[in-house]
Parts: sequence; C-alpha cells; structure tokens
Amino acid sequence: MRYPLFLDLTDQPVVVIGAGSVATRKIRTLLAAKAKVTVISPEASATIRRLVKTKRVGWVQRRYRRGDLRGARLAIAATDDLAVNQLVCSEAKRRNLLVNCIAPPAAGNFIVPSQVRRGGIIIAISTGGASPAFAKRLRRDLERFLGKGYPQLLKQMSADRRASKS
Repeated sequence: MRYPLFLDLTDQPVVVIGAGSVATRKIRTLLAAKAKVTVISPEASATIRRLVKTKRVGWVQRRYRRGDLRGARLAIAATDDLAVNQLVCSEAKRRNLLVNCIAPPAAGNFIVPSQVRRGGIIIAISTGGASPAFAKRLRRDLERFLGKGYPQLLKQMSADRRASKS
C-alpha cells in the first residue's frame, strides 16, 4: 500500500540518472516544482541539452558513479540499464533518500502518479501498478470533467477566503 503525498521540492537538489525521453519528462515536472536538477548521463536528449544551455539544469556528462547522490534530496533512476538503476536505488536507500526507479519500479521507494493539473488543482491518480493504461484513461476523463470552470471557481474561492480573513 502506498502513502500519497505532495512534496515541496522548491530549491531542493534532485539528481536524475539518465537523460533519455523518460528522464526528460521527469525533469520537466521537477523544474515545474522548482527543484534544482542535476542530470548524470554520458548523453542527453536535445531538450535536456537546451535546459543545460539556459542553466536550468546541471549536467555531469558521464556514467553514474557511487557517491553521485551525495547532497541530493531525491533521486530518479531513469536509464535503460537495469543494473545501473538498481545501483542508484541501493545508494539512494542507504542515504535515506526518496528514489523513483523507471525500471524496475519496485527498486525505488516511491512512484510518480498520473496527474491532472488545472490551475491550482492537482489530482494524482494511481492504480498501484495494476493498470497504468487505466490511470491514463481516468486522467483524461478528469481533465475533460474539470475543463476551465473548476480552476476559475477555485480562484474565486481563494479570493473570497483572503477577503474574509481581512
């Protein structure tokens, strides 16, 4: 059984091992959460290279080495090499870090759920690994359901709450 939570990563150091398409997706969401991201990988996607050029992401251009997670708050093992991912997860757990593993997911200690984001509304969806396709379908259904009305309603409710506290 998983324990759901929303984590504040503002200015927190996050290390991502790997720099392919899955790592790129993870990095985008980490940057949206205002994390300080460092990528460790010999190669990187075009998107990651652009993020490095604009200094939004740090890049250590080599393979993962033990000790690379020193100082991190959170780690992502996102390579296509299962053995490397396992090593990253082992180090992260020794350091008492949160670690998400792309493959095998059970090597990590947290998963990233499918998410619906509309304005200030965030809904996280997980099937506990039973059916990622169903989580994706549910996410799409919720996105359609929320439309534009609910974020506007939340904005108004927030303004009303601030006004009532004054």
